[in-house]
Parts: sequence; structure tokens; C-alpha cells
Amino acid sequence: MIVNVSEAKANLSKLMDRAFMGEVVVLAKNNLPLIDLVPHKPTGKRKLGTLAGKFTVPDNFLDEDPKINAMFYGNES
Repeated sequence: MIVNVSEAKANLSKLMDRAFMGEVVVLAKNNLPLIDLVPHKPTGKRKLGTLAGKFTVPDNFLDEDPKINAMFYGNES
């Protein structure tokens, strides 16, 4: 199926459904085929833990910083 851009704008949701179901949908401009509308295919599974052991969290990570507190809450004297 070849669809011109103006028609595709009005029917994008339907065209997406048709492409997802396996139908070949080609978007055209002035009847010149430009783009195939195809379903997304993930490139692969995400690999978890790739940064394991490459950094450490400092022991004082959750400690409050008086300067930052002063910026948010003002100086409490």
C-alpha cells in the first residue's frame, strides 16, 4: 500500500496498526515512495550491571551539606 503524506497525516493511527499487523505501508510524497512504515524491533536485550565495580559510592553520599541547606532554607542562626 502506498500512501501520500497528506493522507497519512489524517490516518496515521490506522496506518500504524496496519504496519504492525504485517502489511507493507509506504509513505510517498507526490506519489514518489520515500519511507517504509515498519514495526519497531528492539536491537537486543539490555545488559544490566555493566558499571558494576567501576565506581564506588562515597560513605558521605547521603550527608547533608550546610552550604546547600543554606541556599534552600536560608541561614538559621
